[in-house]
Amino acid sequence: MPSPASIVDRLLDATVAPGFTAIGSGVRRRLADWGPPIERDLTGRTYVVTGTTSGIGSEIARGLIGAGARVLAVGRDRDRTEASSASLGAAAVVADMANLDAVREACRIILADTEQIDGLVHNAGALVAKRVDNASGIESTVAAQVLGPFLMTSLLLGRLSTGDNRPGRVVTVASGGMYAAGLSIGSLQMPAESYRGSEQYARAKRAQVTLNEMWADRVDPTRAVFHAMHPGWADTPGVQSSLPRFHRTLSPVLRSPADAADTVLWLLASADGGASSGGFWHDRRRRPIHRLPSTRRSDTEARRHQLWEWVVSQTDDPLA
Repeated sequence: MPSPASIVDRLLDATVAPGFTAIGSGVRRRLADWGPPIERDLTGRTYVVTGTTSGIGSEIARGLIGAGARVLAVGRDRDRTEASSASLGAAAVVADMANLDAVREACRIILADTEQIDGLVHNAGALVAKRVDNASGIESTVAAQVLGPFLMTSLLLGRLSTGDNRPGRVVTVASGGMYAAGLSIGSLQMPAESYRGSEQYARAKRAQVTLNEMWADRVDPTRAVFHAMHPGWADTPGVQSSLPRFHRTLSPVLRSPADAADTVLWLLASADGGASSGGFWHDRRRRPIHRLPSTRRSDTEARRHQLWEWVVSQTDDPLA
């Protein structure tokens, strides 16, 4: 028989809105008696976290540093990255994740500065109103949230290890918005004339979640494990600026950034986070990656292969 906590969790997940807000995490926390997301000393461990200047990324870095870990904080704006890193006690690494040359340089700096990386968190990303391309003509959301993280994972994978015969961990902060998006390489990048920022964001997040599963299929889980998660609906500067109407309507029940960061920290530090690979998580539980028949039908082996091959071709993936 499922426990009462499990039954309530499933109901919250099925209803979407309550489950994605602070109501959902609050109920789950009480019923499942969550402890702190990090319950052990992380002294001597090193983590790379992107998008740490505010919001969820800042709370991820804060939680790791508070447990004794060393954090290399990657951000695109030099002044903001250096200022926020100084306030957190992190080491600043400047790179725009949409600029693949900048990602390569950031990885060179990280590799020169670390003997091992215990965890890599892909959190950087923004929702923009109009199409903006990077120097190679790739739409910026796709470049920063699909290509940049893929390249960084490839370049740092050889250094991922906990040093105690346990796998390093890669966690991608996705979004529940990807539930509305199917997998399609031909339409992954929206044209400028029909561009909608929220839809482009969802398409990129769908690609992230698919690639997370594909990394897990390709990498020995004794070497590294891969997780994607969605943090729910959080009250962050990014949401305030990119989705003002959404923010105004739901602000009373939006999650705090620390609440939204909880599952990331838990995946990085808990035994559960090292015991499996390729999952999609929300509020410390593994979730399905599809809710709609249409997105499930789009998720074919052929399209997955096309996605991987396209990303490899765009990043000159050194592992391909």
